[in-house]
Amino acid sequence: MIPIEVYLVFAAVLFAIGAYGVMVKSNTIVVLMCIELMLNAANINFIVFSAFTTDVLGQVFVIMTISVAAAEVAVGIAILLNAYKLKNTTEADSLTSMRW
Repeated sequence: MIPIEVYLVFAAVLFAIGAYGVMVKSNTIVVLMCIELMLNAANINFIVFSAFTTDVLGQVFVIMTISVAAAEVAVGIAILLNAYKLKNTTEADSLTSMRW
């Protein structure tokens, strides 16, 4: 059996990659993908601790997190499509004003 530390290190590396992408990248589509990476790292932690403690509550949290992430992506892409239609760009630096 694989030790729990391997999963936790993998989730930490995945979260660090996502956090780095959110802080460094300026393309908003890439930023949304990095946020999804961070959410998946949290989901891995939930599943690992759920399996480690033999409790189903972690899996319930994962299902809720996945549904919230799907809604977040749908709203984010809708906002990006509207911003692209008005500004013709998806760069975060040029989408700083609330009113176009």
